[in-house]
Amino acid sequence: MTAGTTVGDVVGQVLAGLGVGHAFGVVGSGNFVMTNALRRGGVPYIAARHEGGAAMMADGYSRMSGRVGVLTLHQGCGLTNAMTGITEAAKSRTPMIVLAADSPAAALRSNFRIDQEAMVAAVGAVSGRVYSASTVVADVTRAYRTAVTQRRTVILNVAIDVAAAPADAPGPVRVDLTPTAVRPNRDAVMDLVALLRKSSRPVFVVGRGGRGAGPQIASLAQRSGALLATSAVANGLFVGEEYALGISGGFSSPTTAELISDADLIVGWGCALNMWTMRHGRLIGESTTVVQVDDDVDAIGAHRAVDLGVVGDCGLTAADALILLAESGDPDPTGYRTPKVAERITESARWQDVPVDDVSDDRRIDPRRLTIALDTVLPAERVVSIDSGNFMGYPATHLSVPDEHGFCFTQAFQSIGLGVGTAIGAGIAQPGRLPVLGTGDGGFLMGISELDTAVRIGLPLVVIVYNDAAYGAEVHHFGDADMSTVTFPDTDIAAIARGFGAVGITVRSLDDLSAVRGWVSGYVATRAARPLVIDAKIADDGGAWWLAEAFAGH
Repeated sequence: MTAGTTVGDVVGQVLAGLGVGHAFGVVGSGNFVMTNALRRGGVPYIAARHEGGAAMMADGYSRMSGRVGVLTLHQGCGLTNAMTGITEAAKSRTPMIVLAADSPAAALRSNFRIDQEAMVAAVGAVSGRVYSASTVVADVTRAYRTAVTQRRTVILNVAIDVAAAPADAPGPVRVDLTPTAVRPNRDAVMDLVALLRKSSRPVFVVGRGGRGAGPQIASLAQRSGALLATSAVANGLFVGEEYALGISGGFSSPTTAELISDADLIVGWGCALNMWTMRHGRLIGESTTVVQVDDDVDAIGAHRAVDLGVVGDCGLTAADALILLAESGDPDPTGYRTPKVAERITESARWQDVPVDDVSDDRRIDPRRLTIALDTVLPAERVVSIDSGNFMGYPATHLSVPDEHGFCFTQAFQSIGLGVGTAIGAGIAQPGRLPVLGTGDGGFLMGISELDTAVRIGLPLVVIVYNDAAYGAEVHHFGDADMSTVTFPDTDIAAIARGFGAVGITVRSLDDLSAVRGWVSGYVATRAARPLVIDAKIADDGGAWWLAEAFAGH
């Protein structure tokens, strides 16, 4: 035993040895030792201003890096402050470790005492615990294994009296936890291939579960004549593909929506085919055959009935189907890949190519024109994060991304105010790219404390605040009702940003973007810049169509 080594030290040491990528948190007395042990083990750490922001940093990092992020918290109130972000991560099946201190079992009257295990279980996260000095290595390893192999957000509770107990310092801990891919049943793949052979207008829609199988799915699409689309979460997966439609669902352009709804076969690859991705089913024709491929049997048919469910890894399923098609000796079908369809995709599948009926006036700018202009001004190598709210369709549809690692979409819980933390985590995960956040004024002001974090760590973050001085979703949803509860006096967000040490710019017209161009020039030259906050005073375009569809389902 190393003199003075405690269970808390071992927890941090084991997590570091297992290979966690980055830690974020707010340190209090309960997690002080464990956090410093992580740092001694070589795990980088960022101190956030609020636990909720730290939770989203860990979530965004884990999504965009492919490594397990760590959120480290004080007991009780540290955990409750982080719960909205933890819920988003749990609902999104983000592989992440939440290292949470906990009150001693005997401290029945502790101010910090809550039932942490019940709380995290209630939001769909997995609750784990370090039980003793003799089990600490096994307990931590089990939590990490669950996060990686089951793609779960795991809360590892460590009571402070247990954390303070003496413990043996272990040697290096390494566990090969490469998840074993599920190979599909051959008969199910043959049924899929039979449907592909019969189809004249197949469309593949790829979701989060298919993000790692892009090349295999693209090859099968080419061989079977299928068009390619993604859910919002997998946006960017098929950038550069001639027959890629972009996002399927509420964010679809008119051309994309029409081509998908005319399909005679839709195959969802690791995609829920839920109301968001299929517009409450309106993108699926009455006679369209629907197939769902997923390695989670519980996901098959969870949101809608399907004609064929294939339980298996998306990459292995696509590869096996491609082999069967090749073995048939049949020539490659044209399918949906005709010159006319290619021309339509080129001319109008991107929202940037859809004409805008400009609603700008002398005080406010059309949010679509603003975003199209920013798409050309900001560097192409970017990672775009989206907060939730009325504005969200503008950056999701009108900002291009380089690939699937360039879009971080945290909407599983649909909470506003998570964006700044998300963008910081995504930016840390993709250090060679410019982190860009699209957010509303309400959500930005909710999470503004983490602007201080971005300034402090020197992250060249661009924040586009679509400022309509309101909770815009409610304004458009409730129509002619009294709006005094959801509208506010105009806030000078640019001035507030400058108070945090960021660059703050107010934009009311395209002419005001000259200041943004100046910031970009400095960033391109040095790859270092203070965060930029664009306070965009946006005009009302009548309400977002994607929210009209969303409210129709509630």
